[in-house]
Amino acid sequence: MSRENCRYPSLFRTASGGLIQGELVVRKDAAYQQIQSGQSELKHHYGERVHIAADAFLWSQLARLCETETIQPEVNHLVRSLYTALIQRVVAAHFPTIERSITTRMAQFDSQPERASWTGALLNRTQKVVTVDVARAGMLPSQICFDVLNTVLQPEGIRQDHVIMARTTDENERVTGAHFGESKIGGDIDNAIVLFPDPMGATGSSLSKAIAHYKSDVEGTPARIVAMNLIVTPEYLNRLTQDHPDVDIHVLRVDRGASSPEILSSELGEHWDQESGLNDKQYILPGGGGFGEIINNAYC
Repeated sequence: MSRENCRYPSLFRTASGGLIQGELVVRKDAAYQQIQSGQSELKHHYGERVHIAADAFLWSQLARLCETETIQPEVNHLVRSLYTALIQRVVAAHFPTIERSITTRMAQFDSQPERASWTGALLNRTQKVVTVDVARAGMLPSQICFDVLNTVLQPEGIRQDHVIMARTTDENERVTGAHFGESKIGGDIDNAIVLFPDPMGATGSSLSKAIAHYKSDVEGTPARIVAMNLIVTPEYLNRLTQDHPDVDIHVLRVDRGASSPEILSSELGEHWDQESGLNDKQYILPGGGGFGEIINNAYC
């Protein structure tokens, strides 16, 4: 199977945050080379709960976020823009609507005020939502979702929780699981839509454990649970869809850069068991570096 490669001198961020300068071979993933007119989601074989955005504007912003030269404050500007768009997609796909009428300002200027009314399907403002900050990469994304939702729903029904998750690794720095640390959970989740806006999904161990905690240890039954990610791997999708088949997953990109050229030429998920987006230390390829570090300007 043929593959197009191009070479150019470049400086790029590795998955571990280092820099490599020199001649690079660019490996193309066929899934992202073209968007059909009117297409809003990419075709894939990961199951109906997985939604992958087909949006060149968002892909462009995400690509800029992943580039080496992108630093603060541009990093956070891009994260805000991307998550504002992503929460809008999630709301449009999953939030309930009701028929509601409004009267516009034109009522006071028209001889027939009834003509200045508008009726349509609007969001049900009473819908409860809990957005979960999975520290530290999820802090800013969760705050963005919280702020946006407060503009369209009743603020008293919007809550933000905070949990601290950390990878556990072995002596070879391979991920063995996740540690659930401290949390600030502000109440029950009964009939609430619970959001997990976590930028990077590598192995899925941390987010799977966080979701499991909400299901088992937080009072109430949620109306829906949604994971909201910028970049994920096939391994992440496999973990979440197996552990939590009831969870909806919205992502901007599925990175499978550790896969063979033949797999990169196939449809997303067509050969799921042969796809990989992780390096030996289980960081995402091509990825964008550690977003938790980049967003917070961490030195390590």
